[in-house]
Amino acid sequence: MNREEMLSQAAELGARRVLARMGLDDAEAQNDLSELRQLLQAWRDAKASARKAAVEWVVRAALALLLLGIAFRLGAASILK
Repeated sequence: MNREEMLSQAAELGARRVLARMGLDDAEAQNDLSELRQLLQAWRDAKASARKAAVEWVVRAALALLLLGIAFRLGAASILK
């Protein structure tokens, strides 16, 4: 056995051990990884959606404050008295 074959065999053995320690050495491992990928993508989508919603609310609040400022500048305060 040459050095390259030994390294390849050692790498394969190490990979199998790691998968076994992670519980991914059974027949369901591929399905488990697929589910984890889907869950991770759903989490990323949820984060992006939440971030987008937060930015939209901040923009709406800023525009509302701007409109209130303009209204008071134009004399809307006297209407409220």
